[in-house]
Amino acid sequence: MINRGYRIRTQWMERDGKRIYGHWYLPKEAEDGPVPTVLLCHGFGVNRKDTEPHARAFAKNGIAAYSFDFIGGGHGILSDGEMTEMSVLTEAKDLLAVYETACKQPWVDTENLFLFGNSQGGFIATYCAAELGKKVRGLIAQFPAYVLQADARARTPNPEQAPEVLYVHGSPIGRIYSIDATSFDIYEKMPAYPNPVLILHGTADPVVPYACSERAVQLFPNAKLIAVPNAGHGFTGKDRAESERIAVAFVREHLKKD
Repeated sequence: MINRGYRIRTQWMERDGKRIYGHWYLPKEAEDGPVPTVLLCHGFGVNRKDTEPHARAFAKNGIAAYSFDFIGGGHGILSDGEMTEMSVLTEAKDLLAVYETACKQPWVDTENLFLFGNSQGGFIATYCAAELGKKVRGLIAQFPAYVLQADARARTPNPEQAPEVLYVHGSPIGRIYSIDATSFDIYEKMPAYPNPVLILHGTADPVVPYACSERAVQLFPNAKLIAVPNAGHGFTGKDRAESERIAVAFVREHLKKD
């Protein structure tokens, strides 16, 4: 991997009158014109810091990256909203709004715009890739939480009658989460996304079974699954460094050339 310099720029975006807080990680090349760009989605209950290591890795390699907080997305966010107002569909709306705003930035090469997500962020990036189709050059999903809908159905068989607030992984969610999570099937969305997909998943993940990604890679038209031996839900140390290297290589490999 190359190690170029980069700068960080704060940008607020907006969705339905609510503010989205995020940081651009901009390589030096972005000063001279559009560069490949990745929009990074954090997981359930956390914030933009969840994706910052990869954002830095992209920027060091000449790729712009926007790491942001979902509205009501988790603990320590600077975006508006509370977790009890958040669902997979509200977060999908957030990402689509971020996409639209990002496309207006002079440093963004809209022909080479990728989506990236960890855990629930990988679920959201998958949903939006299916919605945007070929507008998204490629999708990277790390330990994507494709199990969250099955979990929601098991937790709340009648979502309309779910408690106003319940706790999942120690974090509060509202009834809207249960209703929206059970309103569609993410696996049915996957065939709609034609461009390259990279899935990285730990074989010892205790939160999202590895089998969820094995099923997904069969449904995307153009996907590759990389197993991370003995890794749990999230990558650290050598596993994270290797995932950064693989993600950068994936973007480079799939750039649209003139």
